[in-house]
Amino acid sequence: MANVTIIEGADDSAIAAWLAERLEQALGESEGEIAITIPGGSTPFPILAAMADRDLDWSRIAVWPGDDRIVAEDHPASNVGRIRAALEPLGARVVALAEDAVPPHFALTWLGMGADGHIASLFPNTDPQVDDPQMLRRLVPDPLPPEAPFARLSLTIPALLNSDALLFVMRGADKRAVFDAAIRGEHDLPVARLLAAAHQPVTCFT
Repeated sequence: MANVTIIEGADDSAIAAWLAERLEQALGESEGEIAITIPGGSTPFPILAAMADRDLDWSRIAVWPGDDRIVAEDHPASNVGRIRAALEPLGARVVALAEDAVPPHFALTWLGMGADGHIASLFPNTDPQVDDPQMLRRLVPDPLPPEAPFARLSLTIPALLNSDALLFVMRGADKRAVFDAAIRGEHDLPVARLLAAAHQPVTCFT
């Protein structure tokens, strides 16, 4: 089980400051490009906007979605489309997921979590395994979320764990209860499987 630090009540600016410090450290430890993976949904983008005025060398950062809906990049449900709009103007290299993609080692894996315990697009029905031989899978959630009823591409648990650190940002008491129960090993939802196998530090902003 990973060492989990929970930071209560952090606003977007505080999370952005933490992220900037973490990325500066990773850039300082590498001579070339570093890679990070970030989630879709509504939570990340105000945080990314708060990072826009920070002095980061985004030209040395490759950004991968942790998952994406299989739609055109200009579709409102496209994670990579929204990430491009947020980070390419800052100089980041944004990588679209494809079924033949080979995810790199990440300096940081940033995840959200659903109230059903899913991470990326690893929903409970997909039965994600910590020893999955594939780093990326095409998946169909069941039930399909009505706000995004699309098949997905998702990094698997081994790909997400190929990282120096894990970050969760979650809002709401229902999600916090699921996350806390995962830390205690009280269920076998995807987030619990990831945390049980994690070897790196985990920071969770709530």
